[in-house]
Amino acid sequence: MIIDLQRFLKEERPYWEELEKLLDTVAADMTFKMGLDQARRLQYLYERTATDLSKLTTFASEPELRHYLESLVGRAYAEIHEERNRTRWFAPFDWFFSTFPCAVRKHAWAFGVACLITLAGSIFGGFAISGDKEAKDVLMPFPGLDIDPGKRVEREEKLSDADRLAGMKAQGTSFYFTHNTKVSIMTMAVGVFWGIGTVVLLFYNGVILGAVCVDYIRAGESVFLVGWLLPHGSVEIPAILLAGQAGLVLGAALIGGKDRNSVRGRLRLIGPDLVTLIGGVALMLAWAGFVEAFLSQYHEPIIPYAVKITFGAIELICLTLFLIFAGRTKGLFARRKGRGAA
Repeated sequence: MIIDLQRFLKEERPYWEELEKLLDTVAADMTFKMGLDQARRLQYLYERTATDLSKLTTFASEPELRHYLESLVGRAYAEIHEERNRTRWFAPFDWFFSTFPCAVRKHAWAFGVACLITLAGSIFGGFAISGDKEAKDVLMPFPGLDIDPGKRVEREEKLSDADRLAGMKAQGTSFYFTHNTKVSIMTMAVGVFWGIGTVVLLFYNGVILGAVCVDYIRAGESVFLVGWLLPHGSVEIPAILLAGQAGLVLGAALIGGKDRNSVRGRLRLIGPDLVTLIGGVALMLAWAGFVEAFLSQYHEPIIPYAVKITFGAIELICLTLFLIFAGRTKGLFARRKGRGAA
């Protein structure tokens, strides 16, 4: 089929833009319900765009345009054939056990990148403190971390003879939660700078983590380190990584790449996922703050390190299984049902 490409684009582009605008409207509001005329218009635009896509298969020189139309046709097909129940009611249980882990898996690439950036920072921090003793004052300007690890462990274990946090546990939980939540929201928010701010914060957090770990390991206090960090860190550190994931998703949406949608359209598409991710992070940090105040700050002889390490390991395993498998049951059931019908 031979067509005048420029004339073809001039005539058909308004229909593509109309279809894209309609799909963006539906995606931005989960409670949006189309009237009969809108539904018919959507069907018409979908069929017309699909026909245009088939006509463009002869133009090998227009890969970006074909990619754009393929994305548009795919979105329209999903919207027409979906069986989503649009409701105004918010179901917290379903949100946490299905929507949240599904959002994490949906943007798994961003979580992987966040892990790599943090790991790179940890390696840098570890090498920095190993090669330069004076770097400790720069890398760890926090009370309790700038002293000799051996002296701190001795002090902490002596203080454990009494409940040094008596009457302050609720205050401690609140402090840890609010502080870590601010860090997480900031990690996501600075993704607005095309993801660069998120990368910097993730790397910096990794530097501190790596420096602390190497400092205590070199001092022969590995058991104390694991027993102190693992109970709350097994949830807190993944929460920070998830916040970084959200920031990278935001940055990628602003950059766009091969996505032909407008910036506003891309932000509308990822908006619900960003809210879901940061909401899940807040809940994780609430739990981590509680554990840090009631368990992590107590050491031997009050609470054996083996108990704390076991507790933290179980938390980490449960969290990993939750993020990998939670929310998949419904999808598996639907696929099996479809196969049975076929």
